[in-house]
Amino acid sequence: MSMGKMFDKTIVIVGPTASGKSNLAIAIARKYGGEIISADSRQVYRGMDIGSGKVPKDHARKSKIKNQKSKFQKKYFFSEGIRHHLLDVASPKRSYNVTHFVRDAKRAIADIRKRGKVPIVCGGTGFWAQALIEDAPFPAVKPDMKLRAKLGKKSAAELFMMLGKKDPARVATIDRHNKIRLIRALEICNALGQVPSLPTNYKLPATNYTVIALNPDKETLKKNIKKRLVERMKKGMVREVKRLHEKDGVSWKRLESFGLEYRWIARYLQEKTARKEMEENLLRDITHYAKRQRTWMRRWERMSVRIHFHWTKNKKEALDIAARVGMIL
Repeated sequence: MSMGKMFDKTIVIVGPTASGKSNLAIAIARKYGGEIISADSRQVYRGMDIGSGKVPKDHARKSKIKNQKSKFQKKYFFSEGIRHHLLDVASPKRSYNVTHFVRDAKRAIADIRKRGKVPIVCGGTGFWAQALIEDAPFPAVKPDMKLRAKLGKKSAAELFMMLGKKDPARVATIDRHNKIRLIRALEICNALGQVPSLPTNYKLPATNYTVIALNPDKETLKKNIKKRLVERMKKGMVREVKRLHEKDGVSWKRLESFGLEYRWIARYLQEKTARKEMEENLLRDITHYAKRQRTWMRRWERMSVRIHFHWTKNKKEALDIAARVGMIL
């Protein structure tokens, strides 16, 4: 089998949180000479490591010159010897959205291919992966400060219900507790006068992607979520959020907007909730989030025209798929 034919597609790994996407991506990259592009809306931010589940960065090896580390390793992000793209590329005080991601991911894919490597897109923000694959145009809607002020008076639950009536597709992927994102989605709907849709002359691109959907059984996933949460707390997830606020100057409001771990820990540090309540609510919300991710994956598959999903329950099955199907189509 020729190398050119094997590696003519970009692999995309999607799946619910705690399903093992990062480990799978590294395993495939190591086996087939790949590099990983993160599709995670929180891992793009510097300093948000434990709470976002970012893979640990390798320590740069010292060069032969005393006290000088490898410039290549210092410049780029490596984890377990595999180069990762779109990690630590933005300040948490600034916005990095799906439009930025699609632009930067396309550049990364071109760069990886130019160097003869296999691009592997991996991340928990399924909406970003879908936007990259379908290459759909995004509406350029300017901020409406009057509307934002009006919507800001409503609760997240009220905003979520409003969005559900206007845009059922978006409500299936959005964080229902994130007021900032809910308001922005409603702002877009309001500006366009209808649910955003593809223009009539838009044609779906010929897919150059193979999607591996990692989807463990429910009980396995619940155990993974609980175990991972305990591990992250031990690693210092609370200290990380405290540092982001006190040393990096990230506001409590901004930290809460990142959702899940950052929302509940920020509330705990502001003494809005007790430690035990914070941990219980966090476990509950992560579990619900994983459930919504699974629902969204199925929905995306039903709506897709040219994209074939390869469903798998674990890393071993996924590696078999990558060898047997994903890299030879």
